Amino acid sequence: MADPLPAPSDVPSTLTPDEELARVREAVAAVARELEERGSKAGGLARDVLEAQAMMAEDPTLDTEVSTRVNAGKTGEYAVHEAFASFRDTLAAMGGYLGERAADLDDVAQRVIARLRGLPAPGVPDPGHPFVLVAKDLAPADTALLDLDQVLALVTTDGGPTSHTAILAREKSIVAIVGAAAAKDLVDGQTVIVDAAKGVVTVDPTEDERAQAQNRADARAAAASAPLTPGALKDGSAVPLLANLGKPGGAAEAVELGAEGVGLFRTEFLFLSATQAPTVDEQTASYTELLKAFPGKKVVVRALDAGADKPLAFLNDAHEDNPALGLRGLRALRASEDILREQLTALANADAATDADLWVMAPMVATVEEADYFVALAKEYGIKTAGVMVEVPSSAIQAKRILQIADFASIGTNDLTQYTLAADRLLGSVASYQDPWHPAVLELIKMTADGGKTNGKPVGICGEAAADPLLAVVLVGLGATTLSMAPTALADVRASLLQYTREDAERIAAAALAADDAASARSAAQAAAENLAG
Repeated sequence: MADPLPAPSDVPSTLTPDEELARVREAVAAVARELEERGSKAGGLARDVLEAQAMMAEDPTLDTEVSTRVNAGKTGEYAVHEAFASFRDTLAAMGGYLGERAADLDDVAQRVIARLRGLPAPGVPDPGHPFVLVAKDLAPADTALLDLDQVLALVTTDGGPTSHTAILAREKSIVAIVGAAAAKDLVDGQTVIVDAAKGVVTVDPTEDERAQAQNRADARAAAASAPLTPGALKDGSAVPLLANLGKPGGAAEAVELGAEGVGLFRTEFLFLSATQAPTVDEQTASYTELLKAFPGKKVVVRALDAGADKPLAFLNDAHEDNPALGLRGLRALRASEDILREQLTALANADAATDADLWVMAPMVATVEEADYFVALAKEYGIKTAGVMVEVPSSAIQAKRILQIADFASIGTNDLTQYTLAADRLLGSVASYQDPWHPAVLELIKMTADGGKTNGKPVGICGEAAADPLLAVVLVGLGATTLSMAPTALADVRASLLQYTREDAERIAAAALAADDAASARSAAQAAAENLAG
C-alpha cells in the first residue's frame, strides 16, 4: 500500500483567494466524479459507499470551512487538509455509524490533495504478480475495484468487522482479515496463508500447511460451483438460507446465488439520502419491486432503523452524547409515529400487489411492551406476519415472553454483540471485543431460540455471524431456524451445513458454549467439528 501523502505545509498562498478556491472546487468535483465512476463500475454495495463518499466530498459545510481558510491566505492544499481533518474529528467524536465514516473522509482528502498537486492518489501497489495485500486500512474506492486475479487476500492492521473495508471485502468474496495488529510486522516477500474462516494468518508456512490450505481452497471452489440446493443439514433437516439486501436492485443477484428468500431487507436506503420522508407511493414502488423478485418466498423487511447515530432531520436529529444507547430504531419511530404508519401502509400496499410472503419486523426492540406495541400496530395495517429484531440482551432474556406476542424473531448479531460486550461495533479501538463467537453472545442466542421453541415461533439470524461457515453450524445447533447473509456467502454456508447432522450441530454448539472466550469457543467448535468429520 502506498504511503499517505505528506501533510501540506502552512505557507502563505501566492494566488488570490478566488484562484485558490477555484482550484480546490475543481479538484473536489473531479474527485467526486471519479468516486461515482468507480462506484458505477463496481456496482452493488460499493456503488452506495462511493456515492456517499462523493456526496461527502461536496458537502456544503466542508466547502465553507475550506473557503474560510483560503480567504485567510492559506493554500488550497493546506485548507483542504485542515478543513477535512476538522470535519473528520467532528464525525469521529460522534461515534457509531458517523464515527466510522470519519476514516472515509481521510481518503477523500488525500485524493483531493493529490489532485491539487498533480499527483496520482495513493492506492494499491502493482508488483506484477499475484500477492497478499497488507495495509493499515484500505479505502473503499480501492477495495471496490481490487483485481481479484492479482490480490489473493487482504489483511489490515486497523478497522473493525463493520468497517467499509470489511463490508466490501465480504460482498466481493475477498479473503480478508481486518484488525490484525500484528500484520504490521510482515515484510515484502514473506509467504503467508490467510485463513479468513479461522481468522488466522500463518507466516512462513511449512509444506504440509501449504498443502492443507490448498485442499481447503479447492474444496471451497468446488462448493461454490456445486448445483444450487435448498439449505439443509446432512440428515436432511431444512435450514433455509436467505439474503440480506439493502436495495431492490440486489434481488436478481441474490436469487442467482441461491437465496431462498430475504431474511433482512434494510429500508434505510429510501430515507438516509432524503431531506424529507419519502411518500407512501414512493415507498410502495420500491417495496413492490423487491417483493416481485421473490414470488411465493419469504421476504423479511425491517422497519426504518435510523435516529441517533444516523440522524434524519425529519425523524430525530437531536444531539445525543451516547448515540449507541440513544433514540434509535423503534424508539425513534414511536417518537415520530406518522413515519412508521406511512411505512406500514406502503408495505401493506406492496404485499397486496404481489405474491411474496411478507414478514415485517421492528428494529431495536428492548421490552415486551415495545413488541406488543409494534405487533399490534402492524396488524392494524394488515401485516399478516409481524416480528421483532433481537439486538439487545433484554430482548433475548425475555424472548419467551416476547415471542408469545411476536410472530417471529430475527437476531442481529452485530448489535447483540456490541451491547453484550459494551463495545461499539463500529470502533476499531475495541474491535477485538466485537466477536459473535463469545460464549455470552451464544448464550443469548440460545435463550432467544429457546423462546421461539417454547412458543412454536421461528427464530432466524440476520447478522454477520450467519456468513461464517462454522459459526453457521453452531447457530443452527443453538436452535436458529433460518440464516440470512450477504448473497456471496451462501455457497460456503450451504456446503458447511451439509457436513453435519442436527445432532452434530448441537454437539459443536455445546462445545462452543462451554468455552470462556471467543477465541477458545471458535477453537472448541473447530475441534468438535473435526472429530465428528473424522
